[in-house]
Amino acid sequence: MANKSNFKAPRLKAPRLKAAAIGKPDARASADGAPMPARSAVVERKTRETEVKVALNLDGGGRGAVETGVPFLDHMLESFARHGFFDLVIQARGDLHIDEHHTVEDVGIVLGRAFRQALGDRSGIRRFGEAMVPLDEALCSVVVDISGRSYLAYNVPIAQERVGTFQTELVHDFMKALSDEAGMNLHLNLVGGRNPHHVIEAAFKALARAMDQATAREPRSSGVLSTKGTLS
Repeated sequence: MANKSNFKAPRLKAPRLKAAAIGKPDARASADGAPMPARSAVVERKTRETEVKVALNLDGGGRGAVETGVPFLDHMLESFARHGFFDLVIQARGDLHIDEHHTVEDVGIVLGRAFRQALGDRSGIRRFGEAMVPLDEALCSVVVDISGRSYLAYNVPIAQERVGTFQTELVHDFMKALSDEAGMNLHLNLVGGRNPHHVIEAAFKALARAMDQATAREPRSSGVLSTKGTLS
């Protein structure tokens, strides 16, 4: 087994969304010179433990391509993209020979940063979003406030330690990293559920629906939705 201190994250190609998936471009350009759509971001983070790259378009069609080395996380994030109508590409490599914690948490960090960057000064967005999503016996609610303030209220108790090989407690770590880096209040509540796969999937789908609402443009607003005049 490789020693953690000697781990080197392998190099990744920059994630890209195909032109057909990203809509009308604006004046910005990605690192490789290709035009980028409005309300989009490409973010990269590299440490001695992981290397993560995320390409996000808030005004997409729900297309996701995720490769993290953690299959259950890939499944959840592709579902998140689909139900939030985000175009999302994630590539990650990490020290999975140790465990999945670093990779899962760092993907949350970079995805949160991508949301923050894509939203800019948050002018014109609805800011608040909420959703309640069932999956068979499981029912989960999510409420978000993209306020610039980070707070996580995580009330999703899962009795089982694992879904397959995936550690269920890592969902909390992912959500904490996402809310911290995106700068938002995130409240997740499990109403009921028995199967841990159903519970977690319902949580990710509810998160997607709530984020779709909160990041949507509010046509009645010409600035940020705050009496302070800022959401930073």
